[in-house]
Amino acid sequence: MLIKLAGGKVYDPMHGVNGQIKDIFIRNGRIVDKPSKDETIHKTYDVKGRVVMAGGIDPHTHIGGGKVNIARMMLPEDHEQDLVSRTPLTRAGCGHAAPSTLTAGYRYVEMGYTAGFEPAMLQANARQAHMEMADTPIIDKGAYVMLGNDDMFMRMMAQGVEQEVMNDYVGWTISNFQAMAVKVVNPGGISAFKFNQRQLDLDEKHTHYQITPRDVLKTLSRSLVDLKVQHPLHVHGCNLGVPGNVETTLDTIRGMEGLPMHMTHIQFHSFATEGDKNFSSGAARIAEMVNSHKNISIDVGQIMFNQTVTASGDTMRQYAGHSHGSPNKWVVMDIECDNGCGVVPFKYTDKSFVNALQWAIGLETFLMVDDPWRVFLTTDHPNGAPFTSYPHLIRLLMDRSFRNDMLHTVNKEAADMTVLGSIEREYSLYEIAIMTRAAPAKSLGLTDRGQLGVGAAADIAVYKEIDNKEKMFEKPEYVFKDGELVAKNGKIVKVTQGTTHVIKPDYDKSIEKSLDEFYKKYHTVALDNIVVSDDEIIDEGRGSITQHHCSREDTNA
Repeated sequence: MLIKLAGGKVYDPMHGVNGQIKDIFIRNGRIVDKPSKDETIHKTYDVKGRVVMAGGIDPHTHIGGGKVNIARMMLPEDHEQDLVSRTPLTRAGCGHAAPSTLTAGYRYVEMGYTAGFEPAMLQANARQAHMEMADTPIIDKGAYVMLGNDDMFMRMMAQGVEQEVMNDYVGWTISNFQAMAVKVVNPGGISAFKFNQRQLDLDEKHTHYQITPRDVLKTLSRSLVDLKVQHPLHVHGCNLGVPGNVETTLDTIRGMEGLPMHMTHIQFHSFATEGDKNFSSGAARIAEMVNSHKNISIDVGQIMFNQTVTASGDTMRQYAGHSHGSPNKWVVMDIECDNGCGVVPFKYTDKSFVNALQWAIGLETFLMVDDPWRVFLTTDHPNGAPFTSYPHLIRLLMDRSFRNDMLHTVNKEAADMTVLGSIEREYSLYEIAIMTRAAPAKSLGLTDRGQLGVGAAADIAVYKEIDNKEKMFEKPEYVFKDGELVAKNGKIVKVTQGTTHVIKPDYDKSIEKSLDEFYKKYHTVALDNIVVSDDEIIDEGRGSITQHHCSREDTNA
């Protein structure tokens, strides 16, 4: 079947297309060249005057795994905030801050997103994470496996194991837990918390293993470079949420010595200590550092004013913040003495000095980082806000007048401490297409996503162009997933199943001997049983697996 999208205003940064009027042709789920005159076009969509982009890609969204399920269970009051009725097309679902798998898939597609990546998959919980992602309809999925706090890694580091052997362990972990990248959360800090350390700065030694977070970061990043993994080490740094942590973040960037690194939810790591309240913005210093270090990419983790829930593997920092829970309940737990998680509900309010300044810090960062290819649009769903707030965030970035109107409504002390009102920059549609489509695809090595070139997967969103960009991005006129129309005017019209993206780095399989001994001695699950097979992901019609080649295109290492 040949489909034509006729006369749209196309934004495709991967090919330098900036608002050109173009026709797009689709056959068998892929974008194809203009057909010959004698070929039959079976369906034409008139998209004249419409904005056409690739489907959105969320590179950091917590949509699967133990911590998300805990959040769902401990917040029954959240369920009624967003209900999906059972229809001939959709199954029943619920949840706003912590939506069910079904609700998450529907809501992403309804606003033009066609892929989302779970950024914190625990080894001990990988099977559940994949099962939940497989249950998330329509969108493509993938996950970043967590390393840098697990006991095997810490023991190997403490023993001074050679880098090549560390590479084998990292490669084995990525391959056998069906991951797309590697995430490190509070490097060494989750482990240190179990030895009664309540904080662990960048160059502070783990009380038991006597290694530092800097050691962990450089070892993991070096492994990913050696293994040719495209996405840089995905880093949730030390001292999240601590006033003054901007210094730690700057030291972390400098300390990588050119090794690639992606710093996630950097808003939470950009706090200085100026002012009467010893809390201020370090966004300008962070942006300057990112601008001058091409090996660094970031996502912001923008907060929005609303009820949400924080869910993280960072047990150290989640425990430190549990007293601020709203409503007043929390969970911090260990998994297999190897990983952990903390879940703390939280309500951000615009009249809170700290929350208002956090909001401004995130926006300052977006607007002061020059290169949209290295700053991705996220709220660290659900930690800063649910992903459904993206259209509102886009309007804040594109509309200075609206942004300043909002600034005048927040806590006045916070408003007086931010330079946000003086920043004139407004994002263009082309830059929005970069940071929500092309840049995440490029960073993850998704060569056929995030773009509209010939051969690409036909994941496409078509928007009515209106001045109110929040309304524009809330409900696309059409959303296509693999060439099939799945949403129209913000409503699901067909339910399909996306693919799971994985990579399989080369590694020396002899590492499995020592791993087998380790699992027999210290774990309740045998090595053969903890790894996740292809069949477990795709059985019973749960989609497919797309394996990407490990081929790092550009590195300063």
